[in-house]
Amino acid sequence: MDFAISEKMKVIVQMIDEFVENELIPLEPEFINSDFSEMLPALREKQAMVKQMELWAPGFPADCGGMGLNLVELGLVSEALGRTPLGHFVFWCQAPDAGNVEILHMYGSGEQKEQYLKPLVRGDIRSCFSMTEVDMPGSNPVMLETTAVKEGGDYVINGHKWYTTAADGSEFAIVMAVTDPAAPVYLQASMIIVPTDTPGFNLVRNIPIMGHEGDDYASHAEILYQSCRVPQKNLLGPEGQGFAIAQERLGPGRIHHCMRWLGVCRRAFDLMCARANERVISPDGKRLGTRQMVRQWIADSAAEIQAARLMTLHAAWRIDNEGAKTARDDISMIKYMVANTMQRVVDRAIQVYGGLGMTDDTILAYFYRHERAARIYDGADEVHKMSVAKRILRSYEGKTVR
Repeated sequence: MDFAISEKMKVIVQMIDEFVENELIPLEPEFINSDFSEMLPALREKQAMVKQMELWAPGFPADCGGMGLNLVELGLVSEALGRTPLGHFVFWCQAPDAGNVEILHMYGSGEQKEQYLKPLVRGDIRSCFSMTEVDMPGSNPVMLETTAVKEGGDYVINGHKWYTTAADGSEFAIVMAVTDPAAPVYLQASMIIVPTDTPGFNLVRNIPIMGHEGDDYASHAEILYQSCRVPQKNLLGPEGQGFAIAQERLGPGRIHHCMRWLGVCRRAFDLMCARANERVISPDGKRLGTRQMVRQWIADSAAEIQAARLMTLHAAWRIDNEGAKTARDDISMIKYMVANTMQRVVDRAIQVYGGLGMTDDTILAYFYRHERAARIYDGADEVHKMSVAKRILRSYEGKTVR
């Protein structure tokens, strides 16, 4: 792997860093203390600036209006944007829209691309991804109760979903539902596009997360599908290929998440170091950074962030060059490695800030409550570890080790 960053990417990352610092971080107090919908006019102004800078939709394919960056390049961008919770939304490379764009681009029909993909990339609409179910284990995506039954020329969908991120205000959902319960387990489910104004699509509530319900894009919804009828032409890709398409979506998606988490690490680390240098802790003027424990936290954090970053960029490079299937162990390892690194770094930063770290006067408390889920979604840590260990042990079967 070549660790050199092209001049083009150096310029892009520098431009993003400056934009985040000057335009987005100053908006964070309002973001933390207001409804997201109240901020939309200000965020739309920032998005217009991003378009003028020609940095809109960095990870989306160029042939549908994005910048067309590869996964390593997008990783560098995602790291820079991850320093603020507003970064990915303002530059229009946020989940779940990013994953939905990928699968619409790969599997969407011409009509689906015209109706859903193009306006999604332009930022005219938002979307959501409806897979996780209330009574089924999210760690096993082949276990679904939601069904889509053919009736005439339609699918009739019934089921109960939750953690449908950003459903509030979305134009359409991509729904995972069982279309053939008699098929082999990995061929039972399909993906179907459901406009959110369809009768039977019921947004029950935005689920409170660590005490914060959220709204609009910054929310996670509970959805009840009750005899929700859509045309069979809304099938996305071949019938029975929902699980395979989901795997295509999740591999690159984990790169996006991990590099965003590294942006969180970078912000928390910067805040921790600044606090350690500035905070006076004794009458003789000694600073917090003179304490051995604090220095150990800083040294450990620096090493852990660097290790996690290199692992993630290497995984992105392998996906770009060898494909997601070849890189599946790398993808699983970064998922739990980076999530836990982020948790430790944010926790240490809060500890250095003391009581101030528990308040919303810094961004740290927001990171702490909203990023705890990193060890759960897209496959719980324990599931990834079991899968990696199983494949590693299988590779040693029949080998003589001296």
